[in-house]
Amino acid sequence: MSKVSTGSAVLRRAVARNGRRLWTGTALAGVYQLCAALVPILVGVIVDRAVATGAVTALLAWTATLALVYLVLVVTYRFGARNLQRAIAEEGHQLRVELAAKILHPRVLRTGRHTGDLLAVTTTDAEYTSYLLDHIPRVTSALVAVTVSAVALLLISTPLGLTVLIAIPVVLAVLTLTAPLIARRVKDQQDQAGRASALATDLVTGLRPLRGIGAQDAGTGRYRRVSRHSLAATLRASRTQNAYLGASTMLSSLLAGGIALMAGWFALTGRITVGQFITVIGSAQFLVEPFGVLAVVPGWTAAARAAADRVAAVLRADVVLPPGTAVPDGCELRLTDVTYGPLAGLHLHVRAGEFVGVVAPRSADAEALARLLAVPDGHTGDVLLGGERLETVDRDRARHLLHSEPHRTDLFTGTLATNVTLHGDGDGRLDEALRAAAADEVAHLHPAGLRMPVTERGANLSGGQRQRVALARALLAGPPLLVLHDPTTAVDAVTEQAVADGIRTLRHGSDGGYGTVVITSSPTLLAATDRVVFVADGVVAAEGTHAELVADDDSYRRAVLR
Repeated sequence: MSKVSTGSAVLRRAVARNGRRLWTGTALAGVYQLCAALVPILVGVIVDRAVATGAVTALLAWTATLALVYLVLVVTYRFGARNLQRAIAEEGHQLRVELAAKILHPRVLRTGRHTGDLLAVTTTDAEYTSYLLDHIPRVTSALVAVTVSAVALLLISTPLGLTVLIAIPVVLAVLTLTAPLIARRVKDQQDQAGRASALATDLVTGLRPLRGIGAQDAGTGRYRRVSRHSLAATLRASRTQNAYLGASTMLSSLLAGGIALMAGWFALTGRITVGQFITVIGSAQFLVEPFGVLAVVPGWTAAARAAADRVAAVLRADVVLPPGTAVPDGCELRLTDVTYGPLAGLHLHVRAGEFVGVVAPRSADAEALARLLAVPDGHTGDVLLGGERLETVDRDRARHLLHSEPHRTDLFTGTLATNVTLHGDGDGRLDEALRAAAADEVAHLHPAGLRMPVTERGANLSGGQRQRVALARALLAGPPLLVLHDPTTAVDAVTEQAVADGIRTLRHGSDGGYGTVVITSSPTLLAATDRVVFVADGVVAAEGTHAELVADDDSYRRAVLR
């Protein structure tokens, strides 16, 4: 994956890697505009050399020439548009794939952008950036049209040609002065839209908990404020772009109208023929579109540059973890004097194949531990997997050996089966994983079974059903060491007991060999473990079986038997 540092580099690369289709399409677009510019010229020639003289042969010859020009015009438009649309589509696709790969980098992308903002960059900004491949042929063909028309006008009348050649650069120079303002406002618009998308994603994901604590009005108010900022940024960008478009349209129309008025005066005074007058009027009318294209070039470029800057910001972002090369010897997990967030000198030892429960009454301690095992960065002390520092282990190998399943997981649009079998069919262990997570009941409740449709983020499932499906997915992956963070908070007591028995049977039954760490305060899950570690104020306060700690430790008993 090539690394780009600026928006300009992203745009240059887009041109370079789509060069064949881009320049072929641009050449064909130029021929198309050349033919279009020749039409009013040929009409004027037909009037002067055939109609005015009554020469039938000349009329037929020039009419055939005009028909040939129209044929070339149609063919070049068709194949030029095909090449350019293919280039635009492929560049947009490549950018989206590249951005997605960067965002999903196994060594974890270091970025302050929220999920919704990253989504906006991957979709809208990637699309705007690819539109540069549409702007280049439009500008090139507009220049061809203006040049041909200007030459024709110079041959007809030097003042008319000079008017076009002098006025266009002046108009473009004036309009170009607004490009930086447009770029800033488009970028601000995209940034604010990304923040609104990120907040909307968070609110939709957490809608049930918000309703549960009666905080939906507060969430709505917060989104309303962010949305207003986004609306204000959009209106500012739209006002700037519309003012620019209005000014460019007005100037290009005034220029075309001025040429037509000059031609009318020259025709009345006998300085040009009737055919030439028709050519000038036709060319002036034709030039309105290329004038308009050239006038809006700075706005187009500014919008593409603003989008490319946001794309480049993601592509050049560093990753959190170093490129690991260490190969662990086994799956024993050991944390020694670890300080990370609220964790203050934590010691934790999980032997290979052991089922360990971790109880942390302070939720920040539990979240920090789960996050650290998923992304071992920003801590002091040692986090060792098989005797090797976890951050130095090859990421593919580390993820194969240790999987940390977060409390809040996402499901994807598809079916129940595709959400569970992301890693394949699990060598025929799908039914076992579903039963262990009590997710088989979710399938049995729907006529389609495992083909039951799942909407985006699993919105058509209850919180408990989503938890069970996500747990089945983690169990089916079968990592030698699995870390679960509160996997049963949304299920009833009967289902929770079934899940505890299922995890125990699947990962710690007669086959053995698997290690499991469950971070929870559920007495049902803790009772199924081999050993429980009680973490208070960021350090280990007690260890033992669940029954021993309930009997001997008042703090533990209060934490789990509420």
